[in-house]
Amino acid sequence: MLTLRGAPALSAFRLDKLAQKFPSIHPDITLLRTEYVHFAELASDLGERELDILGSLLTYGPTGADLEPLPDDAELLLVVPRPGTISPWSSKATDIAHNCGLRAVERLERGIAWYFRLPSGFSGEQRAELESQVHDRMTEAVLGELEEAQQLFSHASPAPMTSVNVIEGGREALVEADGKLGLALAPDEIDYLVDSFRELGRNPNDVELMMFAQANSEHCRHKIFNASWSIDGQEQEHSLFGMIRNTHEKGGEDVLSAYSDNAAVVKGQLAGRFYPDPESCQYGFSTEDIHLLMKVETHNHPTAIAPFPGAGTGSGGEIRDEGAVGRGSKPKVGLTGFSVSNLNIPGYPQPWEADYGKPDRIVSALDIMLEGPIGGAAFNNEFGRPNLCGYFRSFELEAPGADGPEIRGYHKPIMIAGGYGNIRAEHVEKGDYRPGAKLIALGGPAMLIGLGGGAASSMASGQSAEDLDFASVQRQNPEIERRCQEVIDR
Repeated sequence: MLTLRGAPALSAFRLDKLAQKFPSIHPDITLLRTEYVHFAELASDLGERELDILGSLLTYGPTGADLEPLPDDAELLLVVPRPGTISPWSSKATDIAHNCGLRAVERLERGIAWYFRLPSGFSGEQRAELESQVHDRMTEAVLGELEEAQQLFSHASPAPMTSVNVIEGGREALVEADGKLGLALAPDEIDYLVDSFRELGRNPNDVELMMFAQANSEHCRHKIFNASWSIDGQEQEHSLFGMIRNTHEKGGEDVLSAYSDNAAVVKGQLAGRFYPDPESCQYGFSTEDIHLLMKVETHNHPTAIAPFPGAGTGSGGEIRDEGAVGRGSKPKVGLTGFSVSNLNIPGYPQPWEADYGKPDRIVSALDIMLEGPIGGAAFNNEFGRPNLCGYFRSFELEAPGADGPEIRGYHKPIMIAGGYGNIRAEHVEKGDYRPGAKLIALGGPAMLIGLGGGAASSMASGQSAEDLDFASVQRQNPEIERRCQEVIDR
């Protein structure tokens, strides 16, 4: 493994913001600096010219050599991608190295070295608190020495599937698996699965149960939203979803597609488009119908757990859905919106505010509004789409309840991600595909992050285990989504 120091990792503004959190651990803690550290896995030693090329690729901003020497008692916290995973930066940097002729470089990876100083030395508890402040435990690990980064390049076999013994253990075995995996299965669904697999004469595996839980979750199937309702013994004409669809049924003259695809399409207008002919590869104008597509969705549960990645992947999911409309479309403009409970800004109390507490794994309304809008805007910017508008609302109300006064508000926040784009007339409908047609999945490598989000978001906030809640939040990769969109555009 080759180790190369890099540039300062964070701006002075970001360092100042972070430094405000450390005195709560100990008032004498000093953050000395942060810097990038690059690690290269090599198939063979690099020659002098290859080392120069690699050094040039990894030189950006002020170089590590220009930084002041560290004191002897500096404490290192090396934040790296979790061993066993490949970061988005790694996949991009490795591709660039290969394109520059560095075939001996099997993989590049990057970490951030945090250097702290405490004259009295750090206790184990203080170091653990510092680690929690500087890394995302789902995607990153903290090491104590640069040499420990070698484990980034270790190769392990994937864990095998496991079965749940419902043949012998019956319903109780599936109830236990439901809790461990965070499946959020309803009692009737558990009974259905037990009966079905007993009829098949075999036990279900964890992959089958996870797939069933996501596809059948409220998030995906809208079992409650599409359900028939009876109020005071009287059957209602519309489901909740039917009431929304009713607007389109009563006045959808210019709607070309609604409630049947990843986003809606409305009639646009004739306009000129400038694009290359696929045969001649020459650019030219073409006058054609350019229709509008639009989409709004919520990403509430992830934003309540981890606002920056929650809001970022909310925008990412909405962009993905726009690009996947019909036979492919082009997302162009984004919006984000937030509804939260009272902010309770420290040192700025308001007469209508009272702090009633919250589950530990859910962040405060203030944290959501400090981090969530930046997460949504950052993803849009890095994808290459402007985030032009949005809204923000805070609200709490004391209301009478069955057991006395209750506080109603957006304790589980609303995070709205939306946008619009364009689609060609011939691409609005997906078309028919013959059996045996190939399916191509576009995207980056998958990790056990965000898997189970459909089931997790179908629970009430704070009901599942804290680790399952945190694991259900995806992590954003706008660069890879941009690459996927480029495939669609072409």
